[in-house]
Amino acid sequence: MNGLGGLNKSDAGVVMGLVQLQLPVVDTPAQLAAQAEKIVDLVGKARRNMPSMDLVVFPEYALHGLSMNTDPALMCTLDGSEVAAFAEACRTHRIWGCFSIIEANPHGNPYNTGIVLDDKGALRLYYRKFHPWVPVEPWEPGNVGLPVCEGPKGSRLALIICHDGMFPEMAREAMYKGAEIIIRTAGYTAPIRHAWRITNQSNAFQNLAYTASVCMCGSDGTFDSMGEGMFCDYEGQIMVQGGGRPDEIITCEMRPDLVRQAREGWGVENNPYQLYHRAYVAVKGGAQDCPYTFMQDMVNGRYRLPWSVRHTDGQSCGFAPPTRDYRGAEEAPAVPVHLRSSAAAPALGISDTNTQKVA
Repeated sequence: MNGLGGLNKSDAGVVMGLVQLQLPVVDTPAQLAAQAEKIVDLVGKARRNMPSMDLVVFPEYALHGLSMNTDPALMCTLDGSEVAAFAEACRTHRIWGCFSIIEANPHGNPYNTGIVLDDKGALRLYYRKFHPWVPVEPWEPGNVGLPVCEGPKGSRLALIICHDGMFPEMAREAMYKGAEIIIRTAGYTAPIRHAWRITNQSNAFQNLAYTASVCMCGSDGTFDSMGEGMFCDYEGQIMVQGGGRPDEIITCEMRPDLVRQAREGWGVENNPYQLYHRAYVAVKGGAQDCPYTFMQDMVNGRYRLPWSVRHTDGQSCGFAPPTRDYRGAEEAPAVPVHLRSSAAAPALGISDTNTQKVA
């Protein structure tokens, strides 16, 4: 059930559009500006395409393409012109938007950052990619947590980026913090097609959540991205799936209220609950322990695989071995005045479990 892609919107429904954006070539500031303008134009197309749409999602690398260029002249900031243009587009067309930027980092390599803006242009979610696609990507590891924000119609949204979705722990963290719709943006190319499909489905089912996932699309003359926008329901079934047509917007209605019913009412396969309440039929409340060795070892700094690994830096992809240690968790940057709203502070996920703040 997806309301014919949102044409027949229910009272509790959230209609989302996934933009299979044409893969661009961005080597100069002028090309960056032109690509930002194209994204702004497509926000308008999304609104015209589906008047009932609540949120439009652009893929990872929508602004910068797949060049992995770290030229400072191409890097973005929250208070830069690109994000300001996206915010104005959301205000103008009265629509929420999810956008991708490569963000300047004064302490090292750039961050691969995703943001969600509401229909008034206020910043609701700010996330730095946890798991860059090594050894290919040079980005700094995300260090501001995995936030969940309140989205349209009171839905709860999380954003994970591309390779993040290959780790079941990422979607589980989003679920654990309350996400009902897990957005996944990507720049993946065709060899990842099968893994893309099955992880989008499994992330949904294992966490009783909707997943809404989209890749860049088409060719930039070197790389071929696959598009394949995909919505999966909380039973892991594909509701709507796009193909490989660049700039097509795939739409679907999702029902967070049904996610809440499943999470509360399911006995069989209520995995989010049963993970920490093992065998509650046999023992009171179920076993509430952590029997997983890898979890214990990660927490205690002794995670070791029982085999050797050949690639442990980016040399195979032309990057020099790094010399800096990880800086650790830090606060997200202050939200610029023009991206603030009174509703944005709680939605950014500011709590004891998240390091984000609004200045």
